[in-house]
Amino acid sequence: ARRLLAQHWQKNPADLVLSLVPNFNRALYEGLRLASPQTPFATLLTDLADYPPHFWIERNQDQFFLCGTPKARQQALDLGHRQERIFLASGMILNPRFYNLPPIDREAERARLGLHPTRPTALVLFGGYGSAAMSAIQNRLALARPNLQLIFIAGRNEALRQSLLNHPNPLPQHVTGFTTDVPQFMRLADFFIGKPGPGSISEALHLGLPVITERNAWTLPQERYNADWLTQNHTGLVLKSFRQIVPAVQTLLNNDTLAQMRRAALARPNRALFEIPPVLLHLARSQTLPS
Repeated sequence: ARRLLAQHWQKNPADLVLSLVPNFNRALYEGLRLASPQTPFATLLTDLADYPPHFWIERNQDQFFLCGTPKARQQALDLGHRQERIFLASGMILNPRFYNLPPIDREAERARLGLHPTRPTALVLFGGYGSAAMSAIQNRLALARPNLQLIFIAGRNEALRQSLLNHPNPLPQHVTGFTTDVPQFMRLADFFIGKPGPGSISEALHLGLPVITERNAWTLPQERYNADWLTQNHTGLVLKSFRQIVPAVQTLLNNDTLAQMRRAALARPNRALFEIPPVLLHLARSQTLPS
C-alpha cells in the first residue's frame, strides 16, 4: 500500500495531503514520506474523539491534526504530538446548508406539514437509510401518547417510509424519505432522536436541538464517546436502549430540562466550516499552523 501511494504522489505532487479517513493514516503518511518527505500531512478527525489504537491518531508521525473537541486534542498530545501541530476547531465541519439560514415561520411551516403549530416536536433521524429503531420508537410513543408530535426522516429506505406512514398513530406526524432539507426540518423541531453519529448530533446541536440517543454494546465503538460527550456537556439524554424512549421524552418535556439543554447547545457555536479552510491554506503555503 505504501508503494502504491508513493507512486500516486510521485505522479500527482501536492502542496498538502489531508486525510479524512480513519484506519489508514499510517499507510497514507508513510507513502507520502517515500514520495515527498517535505509535503505536510494532516488528519482531520471527523469523529469527536479517537478510538485507539490505530484509528485516527498514530504515534511517531511528524504530521498535523485538526480536532473538533478538546478530548481529541488531548489524545493527540498524549500520543506525543506537539501542541503547535494540533489545531482545535469549534466542532465538526457541517454542510454549508446549516449556515446563513433565512427566517422561518415555524408555526406556519408546521401547519403546512399537517402538524400542530405549537405542539412540542421531535425529529427522528437515523442516517441515510433509516433504522428499524424508528418504527419501535413510533410504536412506543403512539401507545404512551405524550404531548408530542413527530417528524420522521426515513432516508432512502422506502419500505421504512411506507411503514411509518401507514402505521396508526394518534400523535401528529410527518414522514418523509431522503431529503436535502434536513436543516429546515431541524428548525421545525424542538429536539432530536437518533443514533450518536458525530454528524447528526453536531447538526442538531448547532441548531439548538437537544439529543436523545442510546449507548450500549451495539453502538459503534468510535461513536460511544459521542454519547458520553452529550452527557458531559448537558446537551442530551443517553439511554441504554430506545425502549426507554417514553420516560426520556417525559423527562425532557415535563420540567425545564428541554430549555436548559437548548441553552447549553446554543452556547457552543460551531464555526468549523469557516475556521478550517484558512488553516489548511496556511499549512499548504508555510507548512505550519497559524499562530
